[in-house]
Amino acid sequence: MGGTNSIAPDAILVGDCVDRMNRLPAGSVDLVFADPPYNLQLAGDLRRPDHSSVDGVDDDWDKFQDFAAYDRFTLEWLTAARRVLKEDGTIWVIGSYHNVFRVGARIQDLGFWILNDVVWRKTNPMPNFRGRRFTNAHETLIWAAKRRDARYTFNYEAMKALNEGLQMRSDWSLPICTGAERLKRDGRKAHPTQKPEALLHRVILSATRPGDIVLDPFFGTGTTGAVAKRLGRRWIGIERDADYAAIAEERIARITAADGATVQLDARRDEPRVPFGSLVERGLVRAGEVLFDQTRRWTAKVRADGMVISADAKGSIHQIGASVQGTPACNGWTFWHVERQSRLVVIDVLRQKVRAELA
Repeated sequence: MGGTNSIAPDAILVGDCVDRMNRLPAGSVDLVFADPPYNLQLAGDLRRPDHSSVDGVDDDWDKFQDFAAYDRFTLEWLTAARRVLKEDGTIWVIGSYHNVFRVGARIQDLGFWILNDVVWRKTNPMPNFRGRRFTNAHETLIWAAKRRDARYTFNYEAMKALNEGLQMRSDWSLPICTGAERLKRDGRKAHPTQKPEALLHRVILSATRPGDIVLDPFFGTGTTGAVAKRLGRRWIGIERDADYAAIAEERIARITAADGATVQLDARRDEPRVPFGSLVERGLVRAGEVLFDQTRRWTAKVRADGMVISADAKGSIHQIGASVQGTPACNGWTFWHVERQSRLVVIDVLRQKVRAELA
């Protein structure tokens, strides 16, 4: 357990989150993931149509006197989180319609710069038993940098790979925590708002690098720590309930890092810039050679200076790719191919050869 102004990763700190964060060194963590109380404002028990009780959130930690009290609480923990976050770190906060708008306002008031709001669409949400409202089928995550000009981590290529080669969108369809993943104690949920590991996997993989420190000030039963450990990240959990902390400690002790988790993810913007002309200079693509799209519908001829020519225009591989398709933009590296040994090879493969030489 860390003392004043010290940091001990891979540990659960039992106590008040603001007090515990204020004991950590300033600028010492790379990412904060926060799942704060939602202030659900429930009035009475929630029951199903058969009158059986719904195992919902009715714990004292989710109860506040009024909105003003909740706002003060939010400002206090966000201020503490901002202090402990590195200049290039980011914060993720998850909430429901009960609290996320109030939390979002406090985030902006403190100078954070919102990068995305991500909608977690639950594929198996709890139904609306009273039938008086729409089923609450999503929660919102706010992702924010410490300031507008911060150089934050975003593993774009990893997210694209996770999404079968397509850009990852800001609406995520994932199931809620059920089945074997749902922790139980005496036949009941160990924690009423346990988040699925798939959700934390996506958050942590997207915004951290191996060895980074992830802080969760509302640790609960330790989903953040379990996923961070599996992905080769360091973690700190803060939890005021000793029973929850004990469950989390037991859970995380069973986790081992996944194979390949500590491999540094490549970011395309960090790789050496290779102009198409470099491929021509090295003879990987010949002047006068014809480029094809994957279906051989469109062609363009390569010039010695790296420009390409179609029937109607000349320009870069990107400009001509867009021109022949009639689209506003095109990634020429993935659109154009060359013929090698009677098969088409995307020119991005040739670019990677040049990058390997430069490395």
